[in-house]
Amino acid sequence: MGNVYLLDCTLRDGGYINDWKFGEETIKGFGKKLAKTGVEIYEAGFLKGQVYDPDRSVFPDIQSAAPMIYPKSDKMKYVLMLDMSDPVPLDRLVPCDGTSADGIRVIFKKDRIDQAYEYCSRIQELGYFVSVNFVGTDQYSDNELIEGIQKFNALHPFAMSVVDTFGIIKKKHFLHIACIAHNNMAEGIALGYHAHNNMQQAFGNAEALVEMNLNRDIIIDACVFGMGRGAGNLNLELFAGYMNENCGTHYNIEPMLEIMDEYLNEIYKTKFWGYSLPLYLSASARCHPNYAIYLAEKNTLTVKSFNELLQEISPGDKVSFSREKAEYYYRKYQENYYDDKAVLELLSLKLSGRRIIVLAPGKSLSEYRELVTAYIKEKHCITFAANFLANEFEPDYIFSSNMRRFVRIQGRTEAKCIITSNMKEAQQKDYTVNFSSYASKNPDIIDNSGLMLLKLLAAAGVKEVTIAGMDGYTASSNTVYYNDELDYDFSKEAEYRNSLIMKELQEINRHMKLEFITPTEYRL
Repeated sequence: MGNVYLLDCTLRDGGYINDWKFGEETIKGFGKKLAKTGVEIYEAGFLKGQVYDPDRSVFPDIQSAAPMIYPKSDKMKYVLMLDMSDPVPLDRLVPCDGTSADGIRVIFKKDRIDQAYEYCSRIQELGYFVSVNFVGTDQYSDNELIEGIQKFNALHPFAMSVVDTFGIIKKKHFLHIACIAHNNMAEGIALGYHAHNNMQQAFGNAEALVEMNLNRDIIIDACVFGMGRGAGNLNLELFAGYMNENCGTHYNIEPMLEIMDEYLNEIYKTKFWGYSLPLYLSASARCHPNYAIYLAEKNTLTVKSFNELLQEISPGDKVSFSREKAEYYYRKYQENYYDDKAVLELLSLKLSGRRIIVLAPGKSLSEYRELVTAYIKEKHCITFAANFLANEFEPDYIFSSNMRRFVRIQGRTEAKCIITSNMKEAQQKDYTVNFSSYASKNPDIIDNSGLMLLKLLAAAGVKEVTIAGMDGYTASSNTVYYNDELDYDFSKEAEYRNSLIMKELQEINRHMKLEFITPTEYRL
């Protein structure tokens, strides 16, 4: 049996969580503490970009990493990762002199395998050892993987790694891939495994690889605290404990726990990573996890809708995420066209000549409840609630464009329910209107229910609307909603969202007079 080595990639793969902004003190302290653990290989960050920032674990050249890993431990190998999707120019790499990284790990998708081979060859000529990482290994056919391995055998790299990019490789399939890799790799090359934990397979697969007892060295990638994008990665502290109990190793766990406590815990409190339903769904649909992250932030889809949308993404787009693609598929799914001409005509008749008030779920609605109630009574208003029950105000209509919100409304109100056509699961509905007719062109507020309701009223011929409870977002994380059940934290993008919404309100106000009777962030 060969040796089993642990590779820590917290400052590199974990950096997706916080844009690699760990801070200079943390980056330097992390390496010093890791050197006390007995972990054999330390990936100190990414080799990419143009500008060096000592507070980020991203380095535009190899020399930049030197002060971040000083003093180097003679018991640990130091590596950086390079992505062939955007590699640094070869002329920026200097020969290895022992003061910075000892090796470079190169990741590439299978359409970049030829470029990766040439790049790895040049890295070796400069004196660095090379690790070859097959991104999305499960996307390779058996023959494609064998051909790729045999191609790199000619370079005899330090390691070749199976990479479970989407966190979807289950044990049976993983062992099949590992056997193919082992049986086709030249002797003396280590077999690596880089996991993602979307379906909680990381620990079990790593354990299974160790227990294959191969006659070659094994390298297991892991992160302290499992830090990593989405569901995170294999937990270094847990797997080191497994190795100590089962493989006769003597990793020192305590410095790992100190890293968790001193450096990572504060990040975790504000930028959660770990198992989640959206990431499970993305893995099940064999999608890039960033689709799950993007859609979850919308906070509009039920599980059924979430899953349906992911299934509608084309196979080619599933493996390669971009915000533009995600926005396209989200809008496409939501724009379930519905002819609402008859609904508009009916609403126009019912609302003609009446005073209209729109209730939005801002905190001011509770604080100014008596004022709003008196206004409704005095003006004999027809009352519309935007995406919440508002039972205390006995609304005549409830408008909803958000299925996640509407499941808490339907069956609990006597009001007439107006829903948008994207809400395929709605059960209690009196009127359906076409989603795309009232949706914003800006993807960040595409389905803001308050704006959509105002546009619907304008389309129905309403000339004047009073608004209560449309407070706007604040930079404070304290609740800004009428009740806690409605709370959703937009504090980090409050100013941006307010500016987008205010611009649309000002445009609506040009055609339909708007008046606020409770405090608001918006100016008309």
